[in-house]
Amino acid sequence: MGNFIVKYGGILTVFFLLNTTLSCAQKRSELTMWYDRPADSTIWEQALPLGNGRMGAMVYGIPSCEKIQLNEETIWAGGPYRNDNKKSGSALKTIQSDIFAGRLAEADKLANQTFFTKTHGMPYQTGGNILLRFPGHEQYQNYYRALDLERAISLTQYTVNGVTFTREMFVSFADDVIVMQITSSKKGQINCELSYDNESEHRIFKTGHSLVLEGKGSDHEGIAGQIVYQTHTAIQNTDGLVDVSDKKIDVKGATRMRIYISMATNFKHYNLLGDDPFTQAADRLYKAMSAHYPSALKRHTGIYARQFQRFKLRLGEETNQVDQPLQARIANFTKTQDPELVALLAQFGRYLLICSSQPGGQPANLQGIWNSSMSPAWDSKYTININTEMNYWPADVTNLSHTQYPLFEMIKELSESGKETAQTMYNARGWVAHHNTDIWRVTSPIDFAAAGMWPSGGLWLSQHLWEHYLFSGDKIFLKQAYPIMKGASEFLLSALIQHPAYSDKDWLVLSPSISPEQGPLSAGVTMDNQLCFDMLTRTAKAAEILGVDGLFKDSLLMTAKRIPPMQIGRYGQLQEWLEDLDDPQNKHRHVSHLYGLFPGNQISPIRTPELFEAARNSLMYRGDFATGWSIGWKINLWARLLDGNHAYEIIQKMLTIADQNHPEGRTYPNMFTAHPPFQIDGNFGLTAGVAEMLVQSHDGAIHLLPAIPDRWKEGAVQGIKARGGFEIELCWENGRIKKVVVSSSLGGNLRLRTASALRGKGLQTVNKVQSNPLLVPATTPAAMISPNANLKGNNLQSYHEYDVPTVPGGKYTFSGL
Repeated sequence: MGNFIVKYGGILTVFFLLNTTLSCAQKRSELTMWYDRPADSTIWEQALPLGNGRMGAMVYGIPSCEKIQLNEETIWAGGPYRNDNKKSGSALKTIQSDIFAGRLAEADKLANQTFFTKTHGMPYQTGGNILLRFPGHEQYQNYYRALDLERAISLTQYTVNGVTFTREMFVSFADDVIVMQITSSKKGQINCELSYDNESEHRIFKTGHSLVLEGKGSDHEGIAGQIVYQTHTAIQNTDGLVDVSDKKIDVKGATRMRIYISMATNFKHYNLLGDDPFTQAADRLYKAMSAHYPSALKRHTGIYARQFQRFKLRLGEETNQVDQPLQARIANFTKTQDPELVALLAQFGRYLLICSSQPGGQPANLQGIWNSSMSPAWDSKYTININTEMNYWPADVTNLSHTQYPLFEMIKELSESGKETAQTMYNARGWVAHHNTDIWRVTSPIDFAAAGMWPSGGLWLSQHLWEHYLFSGDKIFLKQAYPIMKGASEFLLSALIQHPAYSDKDWLVLSPSISPEQGPLSAGVTMDNQLCFDMLTRTAKAAEILGVDGLFKDSLLMTAKRIPPMQIGRYGQLQEWLEDLDDPQNKHRHVSHLYGLFPGNQISPIRTPELFEAARNSLMYRGDFATGWSIGWKINLWARLLDGNHAYEIIQKMLTIADQNHPEGRTYPNMFTAHPPFQIDGNFGLTAGVAEMLVQSHDGAIHLLPAIPDRWKEGAVQGIKARGGFEIELCWENGRIKKVVVSSSLGGNLRLRTASALRGKGLQTVNKVQSNPLLVPATTPAAMISPNANLKGNNLQSYHEYDVPTVPGGKYTFSGL
């Protein structure tokens, strides 16, 4: 597994720009976020994000005092630690007995006493700010600032007394430093003072031509802060004077100047510190400043663009809304229904994923990589009962598979640290993780029982390994991932217990657990059952593909048969618990029992129509409005329910302005999505949801335009990926496919499912079972249905299905009738 980075990191160097173009190519303005005023220095959600995976910067664009808020992915509180409670193993059976007997208050009390400690995870922390003061720039005209999503560059421009000042900034993917170039239209007009602003324990000193800040991650919940980081800043100019003192840098009379910012920490590994931040930061700074600026800029944009340009999107007819400042476009969306804004927000999610998750680094956390606080909401950790997983939903489908490698590495590390937790807390083999972790890869429960007593975090994360295999067909990857999947399954084989109330059915359940994040403690909750079934059957399939562990595979399949099937309750709903306890008035943000619909594939309109209807009923009961990330999930769920108009209604609820006057809004002026406060998973959920409305490949075929809303009667998408190693270019008019081009990297049977008929060479009417193993879904156990359920049917349209035999490297073109 450690070879993930070795094997895949080099892929970035061979990605190529797509040569084909959409029938209506995007103009630059469609992928530019622009504003006619600077950010408020007190409102972080107005600043614009830049990043290269390892470092992040928020740019405010203030003429008189520019503010650049800094992040580095390994600046966290605390240091390597564990939080396993040694009392848990001996208390486990008592807690389980209390749950089975209905003594839930007693179970909750004992779990809190024996499964939890005073340590609940370390916060991700800001690297502070750099301030640039420009005397005399308080009064300005012709203001413009923008973020160019095609090049990952921010721009600020304004005029003072007839002189135009321009600031161009990027976080280099090539040189791994932050660079800002400032120019004036008249000679010698730049005068500024640069200083640091930092809340951490720190010191500032001069070394050579650089101003250095050395900071420290804070102590937290009894864990001493051990992260040490340094920020090195230097200025390169063509004229004027530069004076570096022990507290600031002064620039006088410059015409053009460049600011270089380099950051490094002592972090080596989740359980090891010791790197030298001074040497790393100084070396990167020296190399970057030695490079020719135009060449450095070109290398940066080239590396970034080779990732971003692999996916193109147009939704609906073009409008003139791109001529409006972005904040106004968001505020007016309910009136304009601007399709270009939806496409921009979807592409912004891809931009954020590229900029916060790159091979060799840390995965995107609760805020990606951008955080202005020493104690952010929920510590900006990795919440693995939905949020971390949602961060990576767009990765494979929108052609950004490589951004998952930090996630895969974290899963590997959790499988290492989670072995001790499984043994200590559950007397079990394999590995386990609960609902939250941090950079130190702790795996024990945190917070309190009704929110944190959930042993399925590792099960959900492991599904990303299998899903990536389905998209890539890479057996080398699967071989590296298999030990992790096997360890998660071994935990189930030793931790699942028979539910005494259902001994006649021989059901095995996980307990203690919860349905995230809804207590009380329970046994056999629906999401756990769905995850257990996926974990066991997918690991068995991986073993079969790899030709290993025959007896182990058989034990996995035998155990999977004893997992409780999904149940449809008295209200016609998909039950969230083993018992029929759902309340139709419950509007909770979590819809955990719908995992089997999305991102799972156990619920299907074709294979399991009753469960499909029950899932829709449950989602209707929960309602449409929710926190930002929950809205992101619901877009995907309605897409899987093949209801494009309802999915679009949820998108409308996301595209409401969130500011000091609209606390109920869900999109901030800089397009970060609001829980509130900011959580990046809402952005990633929306991006994945838009893709899911256009192409689905989880249910035995590649379904084209499965959930296209009436608002998007015409449009095009290019570079969207499907399971089986297929890449698709698609355009449509009047809601019907006009043309589709499918590229096959692996060969094998291509099955297309469409609402409208297709024509083209190689199309065959489907008359056999799916022969492509990467497109075959698992067989879902039959549901148990309450006699009071009163199901009414789904009334879905019929579809055309075609098989096409493909070869590796083949390209196949079809048109609509």
